[in-house]
Amino acid sequence: MFTGSHSISMDPKGRMAIPARIRDSLVASSAGRIWVTAHMYERCLLVYSEPEWEPVLAKVQALPAGNEQVRKIQRRFMGQAVNLELDANGRVLVPPTLREFAHLDKKLMLVGLGNKLELWNEDSWNALMDQSADGEMPAELQNLSF
Repeated sequence: MFTGSHSISMDPKGRMAIPARIRDSLVASSAGRIWVTAHMYERCLLVYSEPEWEPVLAKVQALPAGNEQVRKIQRRFMGQAVNLELDANGRVLVPPTLREFAHLDKKLMLVGLGNKLELWNEDSWNALMDQSADGEMPAELQNLSF
């Protein structure tokens, strides 16, 4: 399970080092093989270990392609997906198209969300965290206590 927020850097070639705790988990679960794709709703990337990716991909593929919104989601989610492998130093090279999509540059945030990670431009992440939680609380959250 991935949790926490990690400030990391990307080099000019687009390589980023995965923090040791996350890297160890990825190596144990999938020999360091990951899938990276564009988020369906926000300007960040989703990072899955290979075993976590397969059921999510199956769900997206099973959606009814006759629906225009479904096709948009499938194009973004599956059409942008790349399979990557951590190198001996625990780094991955993020493809330019995905770096451009998420506006990734030198300073990044890698955020654990249980079965997946999100990769954000640090400024975008900080702006998101500064937003207030205005609006109506979804019914699913109304009885949740921390």
